[in-house]
Amino acid sequence: MTGRPAPAVLPPSLRARLGLVAVLAALVVAVLAVLYAGHSRPGRVDRWIILPTADSVRPPWRYVALAVDFLGEPAGSAMVVVAAVTGCLLLRRPRAAVLMVAGAGLAVGTATLLKHLVGRTIHGADNLSYPSGHTAFLTAFAFVAALLATDLLGLSRTAGTSLVLAAALVAGAAMGWAEVALGAHYPTDALGGWCTALAVVPATAWLIDRIADRIADRLADAGPRARR
Repeated sequence: MTGRPAPAVLPPSLRARLGLVAVLAALVVAVLAVLYAGHSRPGRVDRWIILPTADSVRPPWRYVALAVDFLGEPAGSAMVVVAAVTGCLLLRRPRAAVLMVAGAGLAVGTATLLKHLVGRTIHGADNLSYPSGHTAFLTAFAFVAALLATDLLGLSRTAGTSLVLAAALVAGAAMGWAEVALGAHYPTDALGGWCTALAVVPATAWLIDRIADRIADRLADAGPRARR
């Protein structure tokens, strides 16, 4: 018999729906990348979106924006990831712990790579802006946390999908607002970062489950042979 050392990090009931979300998100990232490659000014969509700017956000909201922004900085992101991984291990969810690191890391890494490929800038040629790595990180973090909650609470397909997407939307909107309010990104940069996480995390979760299942199967097969 074969067994799994831990529950799947991507519940089977959510795979089809979140897989579709990942594909659509990847398309949005690609379209925006083509539209804004090499640009250094806000596009038409950015001008349509009415959001606070760096000149209009004053204390105390500026302090809120700075606090949210800190979560995407190396020190802040490391703190929340370490805390989350510790929680996953205490809850005996090692796959979720791996996804917390790999999902967030790959989302930020993908955003960084895209920045160099797209070449969109803000406030000077050295400030690459598309997509927002901060937004990608917090969205990925919330996505994984919601997947863990779905597993622990035993939510249905509809409830689980709703929770995951709602968590990702709230996290992405919060960080996107902070980045635009602080003048670090255009609104479409934040949208691109959000979609980057939605595309990367489900694929990473599926891959982790596949690898973990194969390892579990091999260990289960090796057990009877060792007792012979």
